[in-house]
Amino acid sequence: MKYKAVILDLDGVICHTDQYHYEAWRTIADELGIIFNEDINNRLRGVGRMQSFDIILENYDKAMSEDEKLFYTDKKNSIYVDLLHAMTPLDVDPDVMSTLSAIRARGIKMAIGSSSQNAKMILHKIGLFSFFEAISDGTNITRTKPDPEVFLLASEYLDIDPPWCIVVEDAKAGVDAAKSVNMDCAAIGDAADYAPATYSLGKLSDLLKYL
Repeated sequence: MKYKAVILDLDGVICHTDQYHYEAWRTIADELGIIFNEDINNRLRGVGRMQSFDIILENYDKAMSEDEKLFYTDKKNSIYVDLLHAMTPLDVDPDVMSTLSAIRARGIKMAIGSSSQNAKMILHKIGLFSFFEAISDGTNITRTKPDPEVFLLASEYLDIDPPWCIVVEDAKAGVDAAKSVNMDCAAIGDAADYAPATYSLGKLSDLLKYL
């Protein structure tokens, strides 16, 4: 067995909640009169909530206190969570479901490595929580990708050393995080053509030939 564990990012790999993030941040930006578009939104991929807001505030010409930042980031999350409640198992691509089932059938452990603070709730909503032996997410990390903390914690929770883990990521920052701690990385989506990645995936099931 080449790998003992697969650590998967959540958004963009297991499911897609980008549009919900975009709608929530756009609501906040509109309230503050800040320009916000898809280009800015793309810069937020794989970035934590407060860091994302700092990027949005680059287009804000007023001073904002830390308390105000916390107010608006909490409000954004409340809007986002309300949108997430509409998710169901039907939001999972059949290719994702079959791939996770195949990985589990091979006896390879799986973990989530995501900066989202809502990862557990999303997994419950889409019916995939039981597939994962460990979840490392925004509720237990202090640094976001490209810092590798989220993946190191996942490997620690699984009790499997980093070289035996492969990460699946759709963001360049996630690829960089994995490679920085000697984890192979299969890149998908926006990061599929990113040179540092170990493998490039057209769809998640392509991963199976590398395990």
